[in-house]
Amino acid sequence: MIRIGEPWRPGIAYRDRPGAYGIITGPRGRLLCVWQADELQLPGGGIDPGESPVHALHREVMEETGWVIAQPRRLTGFQRFTYIPEYDMWARKVQAIYLARAIRPHGAPVEPDHWPVWLDPWEAVKTLSVEGDRHATRLAILRGLIRA
Repeated sequence: MIRIGEPWRPGIAYRDRPGAYGIITGPRGRLLCVWQADELQLPGGGIDPGESPVHALHREVMEETGWVIAQPRRLTGFQRFTYIPEYDMWARKVQAIYLARAIRPHGAPVEPDHWPVWLDPWEAVKTLSVEGDRHATRLAILRGLIRA
């Protein structure tokens, strides 16, 4: 699995944190992203124990953006080594990236301080905060899986 971002650092006890994230297409070919803690990200997050990656993706997109999605299919994945302040832990995040369609809004995000943001695909490549999110979005565009 490719590593994107900072390398593993000796002396740090990393915990594995699997996650599912989405490149979610919507009206006029725009992508559903999420603004959180001064960062623009693909919607998604950690997979809970006993939960499938696809179920986690549906849950996380709903919690973070308020949108219902359909037809998720795995595009790629990557790992990154990072500190997660809300859990006060160092993690090896293993991130599965899916393509999906936004179907309809269901309500407001239930996660505090999360706001849905719609972006043009190339704008997302330029402005997403996580290098792996930018890489996956660029990959989807170059493979013709989303229109830019």
